[in-house]
Amino acid sequence: MAKQKSNSFRNSSDDFQPDEKVSKKPAKGEGRLAWLKDERTTKITGAFFILFSLFLFLSFTSHIINLWGFETDQDLLQSNSWKWYKTNNPKGAANMMGYIGAWFGHLFIHKWFGIASFILLFSIFTFGTKLLFKWQMYPILKILRYTFFIVVWTSLLMGFIFHKHNLFMGGGFGYFGFMWMKGLVGYTGTVLFLVLYVMMFMIVVYNVDFRFRLKSLVQDLPPEDNSMYPAFTEHELEAEKIMNSLREQEIRVNEKTGEHQGIKSVNLDIPPELLNDLVPEDEKAAPITFDIPTVRAKKPELASTFELKIETPVMEEVIEAPIPHVAETIRQTNLDELYDPKLDLPGYQMPTIDLLQEYEFTKTEIDRSELESSKNLIIETLKNYNIGISEIKANIGPTVTLYEIVPAPGVKVSRIKNLEDDIALSLAALGIRIIAPIPGKGTIGIEVPNKKPEMVPMRQMIASKKFQECNFELPVILGKTISNELYIADLSKMPHLLCAGATGQGKSVGLNSLIISLLYKKHPSELKFVLVDPKKVELTLYNKIERHYLAKLPGDGDAIITDTKLVTNTLNSLCMEMDERYELLKSAGKRNIIEYNTKFRERKLLPTEGHRFLPYIVVVIDEVADLMMTAGREVETPIARLAQLARAVGIHVILATQRPSVNIITGTIKANFPARLAFRVTSKIDSRTILDSNGADQLIGKGDMLFSTGNDLIRIQCPFVDTPEVEKITEFIGNQRGYPSALILPEFRGDDEAGGKDDFNPDERDALFEDAARLVVMTQQGSTSLIQRKLKLGYNRAGRLVDQLEQAGVVGPFEGAKARKVLIPDEVSLEQFLDSLYSK
Repeated sequence: MAKQKSNSFRNSSDDFQPDEKVSKKPAKGEGRLAWLKDERTTKITGAFFILFSLFLFLSFTSHIINLWGFETDQDLLQSNSWKWYKTNNPKGAANMMGYIGAWFGHLFIHKWFGIASFILLFSIFTFGTKLLFKWQMYPILKILRYTFFIVVWTSLLMGFIFHKHNLFMGGGFGYFGFMWMKGLVGYTGTVLFLVLYVMMFMIVVYNVDFRFRLKSLVQDLPPEDNSMYPAFTEHELEAEKIMNSLREQEIRVNEKTGEHQGIKSVNLDIPPELLNDLVPEDEKAAPITFDIPTVRAKKPELASTFELKIETPVMEEVIEAPIPHVAETIRQTNLDELYDPKLDLPGYQMPTIDLLQEYEFTKTEIDRSELESSKNLIIETLKNYNIGISEIKANIGPTVTLYEIVPAPGVKVSRIKNLEDDIALSLAALGIRIIAPIPGKGTIGIEVPNKKPEMVPMRQMIASKKFQECNFELPVILGKTISNELYIADLSKMPHLLCAGATGQGKSVGLNSLIISLLYKKHPSELKFVLVDPKKVELTLYNKIERHYLAKLPGDGDAIITDTKLVTNTLNSLCMEMDERYELLKSAGKRNIIEYNTKFRERKLLPTEGHRFLPYIVVVIDEVADLMMTAGREVETPIARLAQLARAVGIHVILATQRPSVNIITGTIKANFPARLAFRVTSKIDSRTILDSNGADQLIGKGDMLFSTGNDLIRIQCPFVDTPEVEKITEFIGNQRGYPSALILPEFRGDDEAGGKDDFNPDERDALFEDAARLVVMTQQGSTSLIQRKLKLGYNRAGRLVDQLEQAGVVGPFEGAKARKVLIPDEVSLEQFLDSLYSK
């Protein structure tokens, strides 16, 4: 009944809210005491206590110095008050703080607690800081309790140590207290009392469990000495574990009442064999019930002051030297065994670091005032909503600082997540993002933009030791994380990248940084680019490296593809290249391009059998939205095929768009692009389209981006590379000796360009046309790789032969991954077909 009454009382008190409109007439005399509640009075009182503690500190110090220097005011003060001393001592006081200082020093040091009086000053000073600055390290009542314990013990200890020398280091309390205890319990009893006093203090303050201390000491003894302790049976140990689990039962906190509601009783079903050893025979029938009292405690306070822990930013080690040439290492070690594709361009030099501009920028300097201001605003905002935290620390990045907070027990994560807009309002900052919780940590992250963002130059990224020693297949620099760490990703593991962002948010610079990363790391024989630029102005800088790094369709057109029709043909040509590569992997018995090229380097695959070294092909499409609007399905289908199948044969796609809407980034494309790179977008809908979550709409722009690999989001500051830097790098590469032309992709003809039998001109046929026709009819396989291997031809010539066979009517049209259908059944029919073909 009592419990019900208390609960009803709490509920009624919780529901009661005073009416703000009701006004009371102030009681008589209340207006006269209003100055006591004034904030100015509080501050003046706080300043007084701070200065008074300083005054006492100097008085005590001067008193002790004078005591040891035998120039003391003590003889006069023992028998006279400070007023008499003031009027009858014309020489003045020896204490540096004057007559009053001498009197306070004599009172506290000589008569009361001795040097333990200095501990009292800490309490006075703390009380003053709380009143003046609204700041305190510990609660006042807790400090007073601790101070009382320590002062009494220290005074008694000093009296115990210095009683033979007639020195009042413990003051009158310490000296006479020791003498009284010595006469009462003796010298040894006094020592035991001081030890007991310390143990009491440790138990009251820290609740030290001496049982576990003794248990650890017993476990540390040598095995032969454990015989003196009785051995525990298995059932007794099990019972001990049960009791320990009950003692360590977590206490649930009721947020409204602040009560700790513990478990009152626990019923345990103990096995019979354990019951035989623990319970008497007459008590075995009933279950054992352990009564645990309900523990009541105060509601945890919402502390407003925390020590801000600052994580030191990580500075990448920089190596100011050109990137080493990998081909030289291979040539020095395995010249007789391994095939080196880099020897096709033996004099090629990788771009040097000095081609990139060295910007003058200041390193990250920790602005303590800015961090403290943001920290206090965050804590104050959470405190306004009755959300307590136990710890906060800051990770300083180039443009964003991450504040990691540990919420108090019982605080729901969703409550903090819902305060995103309120914290942004308090900090008056754009780009506030809350990560609740941070994956892999028991903390909640609040990302706050820095007032002075730091630029991340590309030169610093390229020159870093981490990048130069990186052994990824296709390393691309994405930028710096919040913890100032260089973030490098492997494009071959992504395996495709979807990039989106509004106009002017750093998307084009991001694409340039990806391409520059690969140019600094891969040799022209190992990497080729297919660049698609519908806007015709973004990627034209790379025209100069056509004979080194680019791939294109047969013909004399530009390597940078800008025409929508050519884009469709190029993507379908890449699908043909993908199918041919799979045929090569199938004949070599390998599963991916790395295994295939390794076997080719070991000269286990011969070019005479149609095999060749396969470079990586990276397809970069700058604005896929324009292609989807003009070509639509014709572009989406080959992109989807490449995204689904091309990873194993070394073809990787990077799509970029400034319109991440659902009609541009379709479900088919999203399903095959697990790696997403999002710059700032204009709406939450666009953010969810590109990342499947919010966050991209809260970025601050200028290279601020979110990178997702399907698991979590990583906030990164994109490196800055300017157009003149790209021009210097492309000119450096273009001025060197390159291949005769760009890498020629398989020729693809659309339905409107595909010729039939009537378009075939026998006079323009290849010299090996008849041999190829007989080979195809004999094997009934219309495969380019078959002609390439059997006739020992290059891939391009074999592809032209297949196109002529199609025009002549020997084989059918291209059918994707399937081999072309052979339209002539046998060799006799083929001879008749050839005679009729030439007779026309």
